[in-house]
Amino acid sequence: MTDALKRLSDEGVAIWLDDLSRKRITSGNLAELIDQSHVVGVTTNPSIFQKAISSGEGYEQQLADLAARKVTVDEAIRMITTADVRDAADILRPVFDATNGQDGRVSIEVDPRLAHDTKATVAEAKQLAWLVDRPNTLIKIPATKAGLPAIADVIGKGISVNVTLIFSLERYRAVMDAYLTGLEQAKAAGLDLSLIHSVASFFVSRVDTEIDKRLDALGTDEAKALRGKAALANARLAYQAYEEVFSSDRWAVLEKAGANKQRALWASTGVKDPAYKDTLYVDDLVAPNTVNTMPEATLEATADHGRITGDTVRGTYEQAKAELDAIAKVGISYDEVVQLLEDEGVDKFEQSWNDLLKSTEAELKRLAPEA
Repeated sequence: MTDALKRLSDEGVAIWLDDLSRKRITSGNLAELIDQSHVVGVTTNPSIFQKAISSGEGYEQQLADLAARKVTVDEAIRMITTADVRDAADILRPVFDATNGQDGRVSIEVDPRLAHDTKATVAEAKQLAWLVDRPNTLIKIPATKAGLPAIADVIGKGISVNVTLIFSLERYRAVMDAYLTGLEQAKAAGLDLSLIHSVASFFVSRVDTEIDKRLDALGTDEAKALRGKAALANARLAYQAYEEVFSSDRWAVLEKAGANKQRALWASTGVKDPAYKDTLYVDDLVAPNTVNTMPEATLEATADHGRITGDTVRGTYEQAKAELDAIAKVGISYDEVVQLLEDEGVDKFEQSWNDLLKSTEAELKRLAPEA
């Protein structure tokens, strides 16, 4: 079952699960995936927590205790989510130790309502790192314009970061710049750079979803021929940018001081269009020193019928650029699409958080002891 997953891992792609719930932790399922499916990390986001906690499974006793303490709904959510992340981090700790801190990581996101507030994002990141209190945590910060200086500041304080919601090549370069700036600040402060890790979550499938919709609206043969090309081209050019930045003189100074490269992480790798193979964003994004965070359905599909044929990224840069150029030539604005996707991404996570607030508040009221 897991030959394809082993091959993927052997090619230098770290397999992370894009899901977490208390049931997954307590049933032994997460430990099983680590043991049998080469899973070496976990990512969470507001949508994942909203789905997990709203299911109610495994959260009843903690919710009852929180209700008895009359905590606010915001505090309740933080207590619940950080408990899950802490427990998952403990399960992954042997992987963390075995990989010298590169993998065995669990990500938790700052409150999405703070996406456009730099100072609040930094404060929240510090609070989350303190609350979870595990060395194998990554704090997720969105790659908004306000997020960039927050990323540099948090890295500079020695906190490891997963930068999320990256859609554009320009923004990705700004994210890598923020990481290097943070490392330089950490170095100046005398921190041990070898203990700081980061990944940059470059979103994949949503790019095809939006651009394909626009290509379909054009309806020409030329437009139809470009369906399903944009997301892979975009991600492959991101890896080209990664190779450039992490072979620069600026990077060499930091590497000599013990710094770790910020790995590219392929996010949103579940295929949305049934016309495409369900392992498209795994099979065709194989490159050394990357991470692919998969929903469970994609992990199972890859194990069952993934075609891992070696590096499918390096050597594709000219073709990738030509494909994005062809999309621009038919009248689709890359800049407009990536900005829309970032805005929608922030809005979606904020909506999930608000839904989580409402459902948790209702549970706290239901479980509150009668006066």
